[in-house]
Amino acid sequence: MTTPGLPELTRTFARIGCLSFGGPAAQIALMHRVVLDEKKWVSEQEYLRALSFCMLLPGPEAMQLATWIGWRLHGGLGGLIAGGLFVLPGALVVLALSALYAGFGTVPAVAALFAGVQAAVIAIVIEALIRLSRRALRGRADLLLALAAFLGLFVLALPFPVILIAAGLWGFLRSAPTTAAPPVDTAPPRHPTTAAGLALALWLVPLALVWAFAPDRLAEIALYFSKLALLTFGGAYAVLAWMAQEVVEVRGWLTLPQMMDGLGLAETTPGPLILVTEFVGYMAGHGAGGWAMGLAGAAIAVWMTFAPSFLFIFAGAPFIERLTRMPRLSGALAAITAAVVGVIASLSLWFALHVLFGSVQRLTLGPVNMPWPDLATLQPLSLGLALLAGWLLLRQHWPLLAVLGLSALLSIILRAI
Repeated sequence: MTTPGLPELTRTFARIGCLSFGGPAAQIALMHRVVLDEKKWVSEQEYLRALSFCMLLPGPEAMQLATWIGWRLHGGLGGLIAGGLFVLPGALVVLALSALYAGFGTVPAVAALFAGVQAAVIAIVIEALIRLSRRALRGRADLLLALAAFLGLFVLALPFPVILIAAGLWGFLRSAPTTAAPPVDTAPPRHPTTAAGLALALWLVPLALVWAFAPDRLAEIALYFSKLALLTFGGAYAVLAWMAQEVVEVRGWLTLPQMMDGLGLAETTPGPLILVTEFVGYMAGHGAGGWAMGLAGAAIAVWMTFAPSFLFIFAGAPFIERLTRMPRLSGALAAITAAVVGVIASLSLWFALHVLFGSVQRLTLGPVNMPWPDLATLQPLSLGLALLAGWLLLRQHWPLLAVLGLSALLSIILRAI
């Protein structure tokens, strides 16, 4: 194993950040190829242990893995550089696209383009559901847990955090403890208290300053996305349903079509998919005070989304071996992952109803509180584009960017006709 200098670490992760398209699986594979195969900076065993640890945490696991690599090589400063550069290129692109969208999203041709993107997003989310279910549902108990999560979120409208906590508690209690002493970490010693304290300050000090001195809308953005960062178990798709419902139906920061357009933008840019929070922050700020508030909202949303991940890595990295071998903790996180399948199923159906039907109301009957479409408002064009996108993604295995591009192009052409 070799240890690079900070300049080489910086150049490498700037390159990785610019090439990190395709979601967490592609991003993790890219880092494996560069950091292990090409650079030989860490061992395979260390990499896999760190990946397992990151998958236990809330937040984007690929970004957290990049942060761990930087921490492993150069402590807290290396972690900040690697994790920050993994996010920065995508964040700059999303910021530019958000500003263009806010300025020109109502132009008819642009609106038609994003209508096609919205239809393709249905297929994208369903593909994510299938991929996660194959990995997470390993038996009847997991399947029942996923079904319970779906019913709780979609049919009963239970709060997303309640579903996660209940699933984690169930998994924790049903997992047998062990008396075997976990192996000792082999990573070189660090000073977790210093690095973790720095990360905690980077998160909470800006949060306190925004809350005390910024306009109300920016304070709301900071607090909401700080809370969101603590609950993003299972990837970005798991939290999108809750975020969309919160920012659209409760807070009124965006419309649902805008929310889905933002997801489509985040899918086509480098970096973690959770960068959709930057789009939401920009649109929320822009709606309250123009482009300047939009820039501030986007910056705050990104900061509060990713700052906690640095804290998790700096505080937990020295104890990865011990934490990943705790059966009760592993059981809790496995149960949460199974429940996330149901959460993403709820997201898929919720998105589909709002894209495919012009009117969706709430059906309230006793404890039931669920979306219910007006069947007479079915949008045939959106349905056709969604079916085409699903066929291309799931059966023909087209690249994601090609599916999004074709769906957008067909939407423009067909609506013009």
